[in-house]
Amino acid sequence: MQDRRVVVQVEHLRKLYGSLAAVDDVSFEVREAEIFGMVGPNGAGKTTTIECIEGLRKPDDGRLSVLDLDPQRDAYLLRPRIGMQLQESALEERMKVWEALDLFASFYPRCVDWHPLLEQLGLAEKRNTPFAKLSGGQQQRLFIGLALINDPEVVFLDELTTGLDPQARHAIWDMVRGIRERGKTVVLTTHYMEEAERLCDRVAILDHGRIVALDTPPNLIRNLGLEDRIAFSVDQSLEVGQLNSIATVTRVEQSNERVTVHGRGDTFVADVINTLTAAGIRFRDLRTEQPNLEDVFLTLTGREMRD
Repeated sequence: MQDRRVVVQVEHLRKLYGSLAAVDDVSFEVREAEIFGMVGPNGAGKTTTIECIEGLRKPDDGRLSVLDLDPQRDAYLLRPRIGMQLQESALEERMKVWEALDLFASFYPRCVDWHPLLEQLGLAEKRNTPFAKLSGGQQQRLFIGLALINDPEVVFLDELTTGLDPQARHAIWDMVRGIRERGKTVVLTTHYMEEAERLCDRVAILDHGRIVALDTPPNLIRNLGLEDRIAFSVDQSLEVGQLNSIATVTRVEQSNERVTVHGRGDTFVADVINTLTAAGIRFRDLRTEQPNLEDVFLTLTGREMRD
């Protein structure tokens, strides 16, 4: 990916609201045809950062470049080349799906044919449906379509799946992957760590307006040396010391009949199972849990994600 050109450059971005630094010295770059995610809890500075990059907010300090253009100074040249789905979006309630696409297509000197786009969005059967009659997932797919109508080089998606059910969320994820497969660059924000882990090539974790980590999801997890976990239930008393004595085990937690064992190493899972079997301890509902971005955030900030 390093040989791809940089399409978004953010250097020492700062945005103040009174005495509050909503974004405080944020720097990163996004390369062509990657999905770059900014993740973190609500209030971390994700939306303010992406709105500064889009040119919707003026930064107080720092340098921004999108497709070698300044989002403030070159807004007229930049807008036709980018697509935006905002966190807070709405259309006139009676506007039909096809009318929205046709209207937005008229805004640009160059646009894609929105008729095939209807099929790609899974909205062909809803073309004559008013906006207010669409489900939350259908409305979000429509907003993605409106962001793609001008065939943009860079697409910005802000908290795209908030409030959607799991089925709708997965459908949106497939659409985002499809955007990248067509050679587009995607910059997205989310407070769902699973979403970032599934979708993004690289992730910047923000907290209190600062980037606390930036890398690929696998590297973020691996470089922190996070523990694996095994969870299971037992119907008999368990001497925790039997498991604590295993070299690959770091700690054991027990709550009633549920036991969670933490550890590291390639043989960790086998070591625990073999010890239980050798001791004649019957277990059930065993689950292995790999560390994830949620664990990365907890390790870096000392607290769980906030809604």
